[in-house]
Amino acid sequence: MMRLKNKVAVITGAGRGIGLAGAIAFAGEGARVVIAEIDEELGTRAAAHVHSLGGEATFVQADCSRSADVQVLMAKTCELYGGLHVLYNNASVFLRTDKSVAELSEDIWEHVLRTNLSSVFLCCKYGIPRILASGGGSVINTGSSASVMGIPGCDAYTASKGATMSLTRSMAVEFGPRGVRVNCICPAGIETEMLQESNPDDSSSFDAEYFFARAPLRRFGRPDEIAHVALFLACDESSYVNGAIVRADGGITIAPIS
Repeated sequence: MMRLKNKVAVITGAGRGIGLAGAIAFAGEGARVVIAEIDEELGTRAAAHVHSLGGEATFVQADCSRSADVQVLMAKTCELYGGLHVLYNNASVFLRTDKSVAELSEDIWEHVLRTNLSSVFLCCKYGIPRILASGGGSVINTGSSASVMGIPGCDAYTASKGATMSLTRSMAVEFGPRGVRVNCICPAGIETEMLQESNPDDSSSFDAEYFFARAPLRRFGRPDEIAHVALFLACDESSYVNGAIVRADGGITIAPIS
């Protein structure tokens, strides 16, 4: 039996990487997926790819840090599919220009917080009422290893992800009794384009030594591995999981960085 049959899911930042892997996994289990993506080319290509695999997906262009875009996104989702059951807040940025607070520009701080945290707030503000109206469901937020451990030199990112984790817990307490479970996945070192682009030494290759020397599994994660976690949290198999912080990080958060 398909685990998300007749369910409607919105996945933000689903044009590539972890979000696209989630769209493929959700659609493969019967969900009708709305790919929310700021980049029109990426979003169009992602929806076409899901269709080529036999799934159902629609691209809606949206900057999820903008209230007007998010309101349109949620309205279009319900117009297209009649409701909303799963909201996967995946859209995030990790910038090479992020630094410690003493060196961090105010513009970068605001950009990262707006993209990583305000987007979660806005999508939940306008998405959760739709989920409630559809009979309940699941919200999945995207944290990071930076949600649970100190990482130097990227203070805007760590702040945004720590806040996402805390917001997850608050919303789980608020909306769990009303039939909406809220959980958070904390990945680390996943092989995506964003990881390549954020590499401080060479944007064309991964800094393998940094992660392999510290993560007990001695390898990067794959986008599909995070998608499997998200799929579990989206479906009824996780019906008693609420407010959980799932570390999908190869064990790096239990391996101290020196």
